[in-house]
Amino acid sequence: MSHQTGIKANEKLKKNFAKNCHSSKIRIFKVCIENEELTLAQHIEAKGTWEDDFDKHVHKLIELDQPSYIMCRFDSKNSTGYDWLLVSWSPDDAPVRQKMLYASTKATLKQEFGSGQIQEEVHATTLEELTAASLRKIKDAPAPLSPQEEEALMSQVTDGMRHVGIESRGATLNTLNMPLSDQAKEGLAALAAEQVNYVRLAIDILQERIDVDMTSVIQAKELGTNVPEDTARYHVFRYQYKHDGQDKKAIVFIYSMPGYSCPIKERMLYSSSKAPLIEIVESILGVKVDKKMEVDSGKEVSEECLYEALNPAEDPVATTTAGITQKKFDKPKGPPNRGAKRLTKSHHQCSVLD
Repeated sequence: MSHQTGIKANEKLKKNFAKNCHSSKIRIFKVCIENEELTLAQHIEAKGTWEDDFDKHVHKLIELDQPSYIMCRFDSKNSTGYDWLLVSWSPDDAPVRQKMLYASTKATLKQEFGSGQIQEEVHATTLEELTAASLRKIKDAPAPLSPQEEEALMSQVTDGMRHVGIESRGATLNTLNMPLSDQAKEGLAALAAEQVNYVRLAIDILQERIDVDMTSVIQAKELGTNVPEDTARYHVFRYQYKHDGQDKKAIVFIYSMPGYSCPIKERMLYSSSKAPLIEIVESILGVKVDKKMEVDSGKEVSEECLYEALNPAEDPVATTTAGITQKKFDKPKGPPNRGAKRLTKSHHQCSVLD
């Protein structure tokens, strides 16, 4: 939407970013969309640690019924300057149009500020999420398994599953063809017949199969409430929405895994069974899955997150020459593989697998 509405940062915001994004003086920016421009609503100077300043000021900056962006400078640095946090504040009571507008303009804000400076991104809908303690848990979360560690663990899990007769596929041992129960197939058939629009699937580890544990008709805004906070699940949802004035339908496959609170065997089983399951889902539904997502909690599957995943804004820095899309990068160039960690962990919201 940002490329369609022409929303860009105004000159005041650009000057503040250029002056203060590498400075230790400013702690927090609040950025809003006003008169179809990204504009600086307020800034707070640093007085204490980032945790102290965040807890003291952020709740005073936000409005309970209006989205906004909050940018907070961490005390840590990278090779190009300070690390920053980007909070996308999108309260449930805000108008849907405003939430969609802010969600689809976030890429423009990141480009204007400098994506390489943003270490963390968070999507928040309640005041309880906006505390330094909750952000610290995300910031200090253990790193993902390395490819070598994942392969070693996958080998252990696969060897164990072979003993109970479950088929493994692929020379690299990264998939397990877990069978579906008859009830799971019936649930997906009901989704195909549009008798329901939501099916939740779970791996029955004792029975070595994928079963259904919920089928229902829900609204998109209710999807997050059906994502367990203590165990993994697969979710298949038919999302109906409007885009450019037209009614749209999309099949969304969501793999939810609440991080390191789950046993490692459960994490590996869900991860390795995902791809074969998607093939079975597509076969039963008779259509391709339109979007695959991976999330840590229900907070990442808000309605605006679904909309943004299915209708991503064009990269505001992409240019086309002789039919070839070329992307411009900020200078100086950051270190390799640098970028925002996947959070909400918010894109941070939700993490799109394809």
